[in-house]
Amino acid sequence: MTNHPVPQSPSIIGQRVPKMDAMDKATGRIEYGHDVRLPGMLVGKILYANVPHARIVSIDTSRAKKIAGVKAVLTAQDTPRIKFGFGKDNLPLKDKVLSRRDEVAAVAAVDEDAAYEALALIRVEYEPLLPVFDAFDALEPGAPRVHESRPSNLFDQYDYAHGDGARGLDTADVVVEDEFEIGWATYAALEPTTCMAQWDTQGRLTIWSPTQIPFLLQRDLSEALGISGRDVRVLQPAIGGSFGRGLDVYPIEPICALLAKAAQRPVRIIFSRDEEFLAVATRQPVKARVRSGAKRDGTLWARDFHLTLDAGPYISWGALEPLVMMEAVASLYRVPHARFVADVVYTNNLVSGAVRGYGNPQGTFFVESSMEHLARELGMDSVEFRLKNANRPNEETPQGLKITSCGLRECLMEAAERIGWGNPTSNFQLPTSKLRRGIGIAATLNVGGGARIYKSDGCGATVKVDDFGRVTLVTGSTEIGQGSETALAQITAEALGVRVEDVSVVNNDTNIKPWDVGTHASRTTFIAGKAVWIAAKKVQAQILEKAGEMLGAPVESLEMRDRMIRAKNDAAKAIAYDRVVRAMHYREGGVVLSADGWYDPPTQIVNKETWKGNISAAYGFGAQAAEVEVDLETGKVRVLKIVAAHDVGKAINPMAVEGQIEGGVTMGLGFALSEALQVQDGRILNPTLLDYRVPTALDVPKIETVIVETHDPEGPFGAKGVGEQPVNPTAAAIANAVFDAIGVRVTSLPLTGEKILRALKEQNPKTE
Repeated sequence: MTNHPVPQSPSIIGQRVPKMDAMDKATGRIEYGHDVRLPGMLVGKILYANVPHARIVSIDTSRAKKIAGVKAVLTAQDTPRIKFGFGKDNLPLKDKVLSRRDEVAAVAAVDEDAAYEALALIRVEYEPLLPVFDAFDALEPGAPRVHESRPSNLFDQYDYAHGDGARGLDTADVVVEDEFEIGWATYAALEPTTCMAQWDTQGRLTIWSPTQIPFLLQRDLSEALGISGRDVRVLQPAIGGSFGRGLDVYPIEPICALLAKAAQRPVRIIFSRDEEFLAVATRQPVKARVRSGAKRDGTLWARDFHLTLDAGPYISWGALEPLVMMEAVASLYRVPHARFVADVVYTNNLVSGAVRGYGNPQGTFFVESSMEHLARELGMDSVEFRLKNANRPNEETPQGLKITSCGLRECLMEAAERIGWGNPTSNFQLPTSKLRRGIGIAATLNVGGGARIYKSDGCGATVKVDDFGRVTLVTGSTEIGQGSETALAQITAEALGVRVEDVSVVNNDTNIKPWDVGTHASRTTFIAGKAVWIAAKKVQAQILEKAGEMLGAPVESLEMRDRMIRAKNDAAKAIAYDRVVRAMHYREGGVVLSADGWYDPPTQIVNKETWKGNISAAYGFGAQAAEVEVDLETGKVRVLKIVAAHDVGKAINPMAVEGQIEGGVTMGLGFALSEALQVQDGRILNPTLLDYRVPTALDVPKIETVIVETHDPEGPFGAKGVGEQPVNPTAAAIANAVFDAIGVRVTSLPLTGEKILRALKEQNPKTE
């Protein structure tokens, strides 16, 4: 594919354009899944086991079926026994319970009252089995097996090395060791999970779902139901928060479809907030043993990381998170020797899945905390240590990542300068004060051009122009609130010389839009944007050819700008763009002014023997610096300021990029300081937004965003993805700032006051 330069004087690329759906969202006109209603629609509800490990001896649904208004009651015996999900280990309704959140029955009724009454009347008799809640215990010989068909509770092991991975630390001059622990965290999306299902008279299924992977859901759901994928249509309402939640097929979709089939009426299931905590996947808990080494001159030399991850009873896409953690370990900074081992383990805990950052916030926390520890042991300035070892443009890492554009050094320098790094007055406190201030920094590497975890990482687009010059873009990509529709409309408008308001975007129906692998891995602007550019350039060529005939000018002398086509060196030769379009349509032998584009980046699936390979077509880089204040009496951490500098290639829409950065930092803030599911014996103890503390507007500090533009040669107009990147380094930067403030490392997230007071007391046992 021919690369394209940034336009000499772009009129739309780089402009601050409000989101196309902003007014509809602000005025309440937009339609979310909760707003979808169909004639005759029933309410679906699910009964959960609430026991961690058991065989179901019997289920009595006879009383539930007699409730007025109940139209369908299902148990495992009424559903296909085809296992689905990433690990092919899940079922819609269970005959054996592996978790408290397991679905054992479902009902459809005319209203919620009837549905809940029916659930309360279902009687289930269980034979308890010994559960296992600790991932290390689950790997012990003789541990209760979560899945009896498997030889052990180890789902997978990642074992990677480059250089002298096993002995690289032996030749380092300075070695540091740390142990880290991160527990469960959930999406806490504003919109709880929802699904609607309806069958037509030909036996075809339509699903309304806020999925991020409509075409993969179409395939996976058809397999789970035992029907053809051609008989499944996926419609996507507006999505009120996803963050990775929509990256797999979960029991709610087949259950909803099966209830609708049994009742012969549309069924909608909407999770309550309690269900959202109970039944939705979480960020994967992980424990890590970490060693890092360097030479005396500050050269980063070796890393040795051993991780254990709790996957819960069913494997969703969270099982691939070690692949992303591995990239942070093996390729963030130039490190000649690295070893990474990660065990993904079945337990009877919560289900874990893909959450924004996809393992990178955890991996970056481990790497950047270790980098800070190493810099202190070397007696070297933390920023200088990072700059010395920073990744550079146009180099390949030992892991096989082919870095093209790279602004890591610029990001580090911008973040350090703007936080006041090295300013002797920035950390001044009165000796009598119980408050201590500190600053910290952390960097990140993230896929910025997709991530080839499937055979295809492609996306399609169709661009059509009507008689009046209105452009319709039909894209395979999914808008999940990140502003992708607007960025893609800007790319289309720039290529065709029209205005953004001239472009309509269609992207919510698998019967209409072209194929796409899904919205994840910061891929939409890069991959969908490139497909859009390809399609738009084909349409542009058709229009310019006709305009050249009409103006009597060579095609190469023409340019399209602001709804006009002009000869670059002859102002007299100009014509309205829509007039040219009508001349192509409204004539004998007219043509459809339309073109398709497809882009699949030049990447590769990693070799699962070596775990090496260039998974992304471009890589984004960033650095964040934090200033914090720690109260020595309470342990409370207050973040005063965060500087977030991110290399995004070319910012198609700086307003949207800033929004992504600020949103990512805020999500990282919760990950760092407050968000933790308290889980005991597989039960969530804080399943409300009152007790699970997500940051509010009052908790968010001043965020200074810095957009670093490097122009990637493969991306559309030089752009790279940025969606996940800003969440990754936030927790590490804050943790490093806390270390700077109090001189004690806290290696477990979130950084609660209790943990900080405990660390201070362990450092000085005489302190009360």
